[in-house]
Amino acid sequence: MNQDSQHSRDADRSDTRPILIVPYMWIGDFVRNHTVVRVLKERWPNRPVDLLTTSLCAPLVDYMPGVRDGLVWDLPRSRLAVGRQFGLARLLRERNYGTALVLPRTWKAAIAPALAGIPERVGFVGEFRFGLLNRWRWGEKKLPRFIDKNAALAQPDGAPLPPEWPVPQLRVPAEDIVRWRQANGLSAGAAVALAPGSVGVSKRWTYYPEAARLLAERGLEVWVVGGPGEKGLAQEIVAAGGPGVRDLTGTDLRNGVLAMAAAGVAISNDSGLMHIAAALGTPTMGIFGPTSPYLWAPLNGLAATVVQNKSVLSCQPCQSTVCKMNDHRCMRDIAADEVVGIAERVLREAGSRVTTRDT
Repeated sequence: MNQDSQHSRDADRSDTRPILIVPYMWIGDFVRNHTVVRVLKERWPNRPVDLLTTSLCAPLVDYMPGVRDGLVWDLPRSRLAVGRQFGLARLLRERNYGTALVLPRTWKAAIAPALAGIPERVGFVGEFRFGLLNRWRWGEKKLPRFIDKNAALAQPDGAPLPPEWPVPQLRVPAEDIVRWRQANGLSAGAAVALAPGSVGVSKRWTYYPEAARLLAERGLEVWVVGGPGEKGLAQEIVAAGGPGVRDLTGTDLRNGVLAMAAAGVAISNDSGLMHIAAALGTPTMGIFGPTSPYLWAPLNGLAATVVQNKSVLSCQPCQSTVCKMNDHRCMRDIAADEVVGIAERVLREAGSRVTTRDT
């Protein structure tokens, strides 16, 4: 290391000004923000890191190592909300941030950090944000994945991408899981968590009700996890699966985090709950059809990546939220008994690892 590089490294480590991350607010993207946190903490170990968050995503912050605080501030997606922007700017100014990383490319995401006068406002060029950001980054379109675009902003300008990024982590205390099971009247046995929802109907696997029935017939407890938008799906799955299947959908994301932490295996579409389960370390099966696992699977790795593989479709992956051709074959061709068989194998392997570790 040359003298200039050493001086820069020493200056980084002596900096104690807090950092604000303005993230994407979809649940899965918010989980992946933890990689950005970890890169920042490696670069600036003495600088506190806060996350701007919505009410929906706020519970996730409690389980993210290295995050000092989550600033809950809901901004509407469809309008500017000038008063809310000025209110957020006042809050940011009080916190005396030295750096803000603005991950979204929208100009609205950069308004409050600029109004707050945060000295360093880092982000990629986009949406006429000149004057709102003052540490421009270029070359976003050359970065292959969503996580590359976000985590690169946490590195020094011009730094090469590492071979691997640090993976997101969510840590739930064991006693919280025990209390959650007791509060919901759940046994301590192995359970399979099903996450049938997703943003975009094309990413939803067709056969969750049949899979729930097959899993319950094998003596496994089955939980359906999701938000209020999945209540109808949950009722359909419970009706097909019988008394061994529980509807655990609800409005509080914390409930979904605890369910995924308690489960022996999670089966999920390409969704936020898939990223939550993987970041928790729960063996996770991701079912992919219209989206690419390379681009959108968790960095943590999956216990199994289930894709339509009996015949390659010319439209796959389309990255579309609504199927426009081939009648959703990429999802319909994944059979329930195939997914259940993989889940049983994953549970056996997970149990074997636990037994080996305990002995």
